[in-house]
Amino acid sequence: MSSASISASAAPVRIRLSRDDMVLRTALVVIIALLAVAVVFPLYSLLSMSLQDMDGEYVGLENFRIYFDTPALFASITNSLSVAISATLIVLGIAFVYAYALTRTRMPLRWFFRGVALIPILAPSLLAAISLIYWFGNQGVLKSWLGGGSIYGPVGIIIGSCFWVFPHALMILLTALSTADARLYEAAEALRTPKWRVFWTVTLPGAKYGILSAGFVVFTLVITDFGVPKVIGGRYNVLATDVYKQVVGQQNFEMGAVVSLVLLLPALVAFIADRWVQRKQVALLSARAVPYQPKSEPLRDGLRFIFCTIVAVTLLAMIAMAAYASFVTFWPYNLTLSLKNYNFDVMDGGGWEAYFNSIRMAIYCAIFGTGLIFVGGYLVEKARGVSWLRTLLHLAAMLPLAVPGLVLGIAYIFFFNHPDNPLGFLYGTMGILVICTIVHFYTVSHLTCLTALKQLDPEFEAVSLSLKTPVWRTVGKVTLPVCLPALLDVGSYLFLNAMTTVSAVVFLYSPETMLASVAVLNMDDAGDIAPAAAMAMMIVYTSAVFRILHALLARILQRRTQVWRKR
Repeated sequence: MSSASISASAAPVRIRLSRDDMVLRTALVVIIALLAVAVVFPLYSLLSMSLQDMDGEYVGLENFRIYFDTPALFASITNSLSVAISATLIVLGIAFVYAYALTRTRMPLRWFFRGVALIPILAPSLLAAISLIYWFGNQGVLKSWLGGGSIYGPVGIIIGSCFWVFPHALMILLTALSTADARLYEAAEALRTPKWRVFWTVTLPGAKYGILSAGFVVFTLVITDFGVPKVIGGRYNVLATDVYKQVVGQQNFEMGAVVSLVLLLPALVAFIADRWVQRKQVALLSARAVPYQPKSEPLRDGLRFIFCTIVAVTLLAMIAMAAYASFVTFWPYNLTLSLKNYNFDVMDGGGWEAYFNSIRMAIYCAIFGTGLIFVGGYLVEKARGVSWLRTLLHLAAMLPLAVPGLVLGIAYIFFFNHPDNPLGFLYGTMGILVICTIVHFYTVSHLTCLTALKQLDPEFEAVSLSLKTPVWRTVGKVTLPVCLPALLDVGSYLFLNAMTTVSAVVFLYSPETMLASVAVLNMDDAGDIAPAAAMAMMIVYTSAVFRILHALLARILQRRTQVWRKR
């Protein structure tokens, strides 16, 4: 065959390659632009607002000077740090022992304890605070247990925060403790090493990166949480509630921007530290490693079982009290059970429309968010060339993880509500709530998609190219089926977080787009604590039903599309 005929036959491949690359590079630019509009520009607007006075004039760092010279505002920094550090230490201790019991013992009912520990994920953070009011509040069942103390303040914030962040720490620690090389423990046993020394020299070093990562995650969640301190904090001010008071209570947007930036700093430091820790982590299992199988030890297993039982009962008691209180006619004078508190249409919380708005928003986030995030992950992992664009997209996708929801929400006010912004029509609509929620939870979903895409050998794209197959057909026939389990997990993650989030949307809703989680907050502000508990439980019921449906759908699709995974 002549060289001319070879060039002629290769021409369609070059054209196809150029066309596919053009499509992928255009998509890269589009998604980078979307993330810039949804993250970078709002944060820039937030920074600009903090440097202006009420008339919009540039005043430099004057607002920061006023903030640090105001004792009541400055005290919120130390309050937030003390509460976050205390909750982090408590949760790490409890979650580590709980995870150790699930992975390193043979105690019974491990599956039950694992399921119970994940229940707080289904509830908004406000539910824990509401439940604590019924347990230990001024008319609480166990108020006498506190002696002369009060649940309103740092004690309540710490306990409520521990409840809702516990599963987040547990999942990280379960992963850290589930990877262990049995040969290390066999060698220690052969050398007759005391068990306490094996724990300090083998178990803890192997899990140290997971412990540190869990600590940074818990610290960030607690210090940026708005729901728990708002409901049960009383007069104990923290940074998150200061932002709310400055913006909603006093309409002081400039000082609200200052407090938001102060709140951003510890979250940013924790994020950078967590990234550094993950880079230091090395593989704990080699190709010759032997999976660790714990042996049965009745005394050890019995003690761990008692500990896990206490923790599980505590978690269930928090949920059970909120559920019970939602059916009580008038606490504590008329304990007759009724559906009075579920008549949301006569309450100051947006009615049943708020609940259905939350479901709509969660569905939109799950569908559109999963699609957008998967495309972004695909472009980062599979696009050919333009490595600087792919790196830029990955950095933009990682940025939301360092931005607390409350800070993101107030940044959206300044950006989308600006009179010169052509996107201002989105403000107060369902669209801005969906955008903010997707962006707020973008990073974890992005990393999940990347993990799934990394499982695909690049040879798939090379073979499809040699067969002159368009990139969209390869994605539909190979990439999507392989990544389907991860996509279902991303959709579930976005749906559940959209149902339970408060901080990211508390500044952005309108009367027509009131959400269930915000309705809980508004009803609590109005003194309707029982209806607030009822709405919070509706979120729990909905999230639980969704998880069941998700599990059933995942099983059905796994049988039909994932048969190739079975040997």
